[in-house]
Amino acid sequence: MTSSKDKDRIVGMQKGLTKYGDDEFALFLRKSFIKGAGYGDEALSRPVVGIINTGSDFNPCHGNAEELIERVKAGVEASGALPMAFPTISLHESFSFPTSMYLRNLMAMDTEEMLRALPLDSVVLIGGCDKTVPAQIMGALSADIPFVQLVAGPMRTGSFRGQRVGACTDCRRLWAEYRAGNLDEEAIADANNALVPSIGTCGVMGTASTMALLAGAMGLMPLNGATAPAVSADRRRIAEETGVLAADIAKRGVKPSEFLSQAAFDNAIRVLLAVGGSTNAIIHLAAMAGRSGHDLSLDRLDKMARGVPVIVDLKPSGTGYMEDLHNAGGLVRILEALGDLIDREAITVSGKTLGEELTRYSTNWPQEVVRTTDSPLFAEGGLAVLYGNLAPDGAIIKAAAASPSLLTHAGRAVVFEDMADLAQRIDSPDLDVTAEDILVLRNIGPKGAPGMPEAGLIPIPRKLARQGVKDMVRISDGRMSGTAAGTIILHVAPEAAIGGALAYVKTGDIISLNVAERRLEVRLSEPELAARKKEMPLKTIDAPRGYAHLFHSHVLQAPDGVDFDFMRATPRKNK
Repeated sequence: MTSSKDKDRIVGMQKGLTKYGDDEFALFLRKSFIKGAGYGDEALSRPVVGIINTGSDFNPCHGNAEELIERVKAGVEASGALPMAFPTISLHESFSFPTSMYLRNLMAMDTEEMLRALPLDSVVLIGGCDKTVPAQIMGALSADIPFVQLVAGPMRTGSFRGQRVGACTDCRRLWAEYRAGNLDEEAIADANNALVPSIGTCGVMGTASTMALLAGAMGLMPLNGATAPAVSADRRRIAEETGVLAADIAKRGVKPSEFLSQAAFDNAIRVLLAVGGSTNAIIHLAAMAGRSGHDLSLDRLDKMARGVPVIVDLKPSGTGYMEDLHNAGGLVRILEALGDLIDREAITVSGKTLGEELTRYSTNWPQEVVRTTDSPLFAEGGLAVLYGNLAPDGAIIKAAAASPSLLTHAGRAVVFEDMADLAQRIDSPDLDVTAEDILVLRNIGPKGAPGMPEAGLIPIPRKLARQGVKDMVRISDGRMSGTAAGTIILHVAPEAAIGGALAYVKTGDIISLNVAERRLEVRLSEPELAARKKEMPLKTIDAPRGYAHLFHSHVLQAPDGVDFDFMRATPRKNK
């Protein structure tokens, strides 16, 4: 039965007509131009499914974008809708200066405005590399049109001198071995050729893989859509299935604001914790929640972290790779293993509950990647929120990837003013540092860098690395790659650039860390900190024009997702 809502709904090419003062002429003109591409009246009468193309020669993670578009189109056309692909910004972590995080909000704005501008009944968002999926979801939530996420999929693993390797946990491990003098120039060159053996996103539980799993857990794409390798037939079939689903939601006209619930965000948090996922996901989920009026506070995250174990054995917290997780059953296997920790009544983009969607799949074969909650990899969730006078608004540590012996530690601060200072001094043989010290890097937060780069994985000073030191406590107001491991404290808020306590720490100060008690303190009195604020003025930030001016004028801190203040939605009363 057709509802009154359906009867009144404008669809397809009649939507969002260009303003000429004559709507009939606007539609006539629109059809005239699109017919120049070979479309006929029958095709132009159908609901329109947009397909965002983020393919780029600078983005090997999205190297299968054109192929995915063709399979999505097949699914859309088989379902009686009209597929229309169009480009938006494409971001790759390794090819974005100063960092892709700086441009994430720009990509979100580009996505939102294109969704508002074009005559779309629904859209497939094709993303993958770290910041692209959250940017797309942020934009689509703000535009509030029906959408389905489709990820590019992870790369395959490679082989380096008999070792199974994959980007980018092994990138960092092997580079650390090279810095320590354990690999020569020929070996590191061989590694460089082996670490990324195919197109696709990083093959470990980095940010790209984490965000793919979270999009599935939130019900924003098919449950089997997160883990299939980029170069597999499975990935092509998922793209076609996504096209079918996108055509279905185009006909139903169900907006994300009508089904995306607090339960969906809570499910995403629990999956993030269970997989030992990227710390970056905390920022992205906070931004997405802010766009839709839901709650993703650090306190909510930490409370859940105490009750969700890490059950997925993947690098950097474990040993496996994304293709192993796919072979083990992917997200479906994880959700089934989490049992009652997951809210199965949450509605998904298909219109069915998460529990109903799970009944479509079977994962009854033996595997060793996804454990049960009774025999987890780690008893508590892989993330913890720290507070104290050094981080009054919070900081994050990925405890599952840290050295257990350092989770309670006190040491002397060795302070680096910014990334330039770090680069200049970290490998100096004259650097006054021991393995018991705590490395501090400031002015790499949202405003200080700008864009909060992934510099929080401060390298072990070369002279210590050559002594065999593998880990130290490291603190910054920046981020680190989800593929990284170590005892790394990140997202210190407020950041140094706006007067956070991190700005006033001096080399020699004693810093104490206690993850069990969730404390991060510099052993200074409040009067001493106040006195330092007077004697250590902050650097001025010069951003007079363009996107830099917009960014510095409006960017929020890490706990609020590093989004722009004017993009946040009104909090929902009923969560």
